[in-house]
Amino acid sequence: MLAQLLWVMVLALVLVLLSTGPGLRRNYPYVWWCLVGYPVTVVRVRLTWRRLTTNLGLAVAKRPGRVLLGDMVVRGDPLRPVPPRIGLPKLRRGGLDVTVRLHPGQVPEHFLSTADALTHAWRVHAVRLFSDDRGFVTLSALAWDPLRAPVVPYQLKQRALRAVVGLLEDGRAWVIDFRKAPHWLIVGATRSGKSTLIASLVKELAPQRVALFGIDLKGGMELSLFEDRLSALASTRAEAARLLAELVAETEARMQLCRSVGARSIWDLPAKLRKTPIVVIVDEVAELYLMATREDNAEVGEISTNLLRLAQLGAALGVHLVVAGQRVGSDLGPGVTALRAQLAGRICHRVSDPGTAEMALGDLNKDALAAAQRITLAEQGVAITTDADGQWLRARSIHITPEQARRMARKYARLAPSWPGLHTPEPDEGVYV
Repeated sequence: MLAQLLWVMVLALVLVLLSTGPGLRRNYPYVWWCLVGYPVTVVRVRLTWRRLTTNLGLAVAKRPGRVLLGDMVVRGDPLRPVPPRIGLPKLRRGGLDVTVRLHPGQVPEHFLSTADALTHAWRVHAVRLFSDDRGFVTLSALAWDPLRAPVVPYQLKQRALRAVVGLLEDGRAWVIDFRKAPHWLIVGATRSGKSTLIASLVKELAPQRVALFGIDLKGGMELSLFEDRLSALASTRAEAARLLAELVAETEARMQLCRSVGARSIWDLPAKLRKTPIVVIVDEVAELYLMATREDNAEVGEISTNLLRLAQLGAALGVHLVVAGQRVGSDLGPGVTALRAQLAGRICHRVSDPGTAEMALGDLNKDALAAAQRITLAEQGVAITTDADGQWLRARSIHITPEQARRMARKYARLAPSWPGLHTPEPDEGVYV
């Protein structure tokens, strides 16, 4: 009697889930995934694993595929191949992870080409592969595309120099952390989402005790939205050259301070001596390197040298760069290539030329480069980024309207430290401390 009652309860639960499933999936996708999607996918993974690995050539027979018959070697297909052992799929937000133990002789690359087959067999949005331990790979399945309408998880605590700008494809928050990657390169064509990402970054940094500087050679049209929160905004190349020279002087002053007290960075200084971190946002970096006349050569050389010095020295001294542009290629000169090498954080939106994607991701991961070149016109805001572990991921920034950006800048304008040097006759005076 008890067993029959149990079966009736299970059947009733199944009927309820089937009837409410579509609405639950549409309105509460994460609840639907925990109650319905995850258990069904686990069963599907278990039932299809042997056939999948056999058909894809990942199963290995215990006995070799050739034997000695008299004086002849007979070759054939091995019978009853053994699939790689898998663990219990682990539930995570909007997906699941499956750990696979590799057979001797197998490497993670053997599984890379099978991602599409696994995606179709398990009926999920995508399957990605990670390898953190020797002899194991982790197959990470995404239930749906979280970048279609990104919603950033609520952050209980905000840390300095850390900005949550969007959502990663695995459901985690997309974080730009200047303590982990002190400088960033952001590339993207017109209407690819680059400006929205910068707006989201400034919106997150505005409430923090951070000095923000802008260099925008398009007359300040892009960064003028945040001018109330910026300590200085350079809108011409002459102003940019002057501002960068002042920032280099400030960096050298911080270096002398750290040396005088025996500290290796500003974070090791006593609290009363510690300097406010600086974030410099450079929009359309190509404009800094373009030379129309021979007289521009000296100015461009000075700008290139100072940018490179900030990138080389700034990490330990609290001076950080965010360099953005529509087109960033090696044809702009060796200064750009040298600067790229110092920008550890990379973000690539849809680009108009392969050279820009190559500049952003080519030296890190060829698969990331191919993924960036597949971003379509309809995927505004979608980008390829790298994380602290060197893995690449698709991500999408939260849409910030110009009015939202302007309101945020005005709200926290009081936190912008004054910087009198940019528009005074003598740039050596009034260095920010």
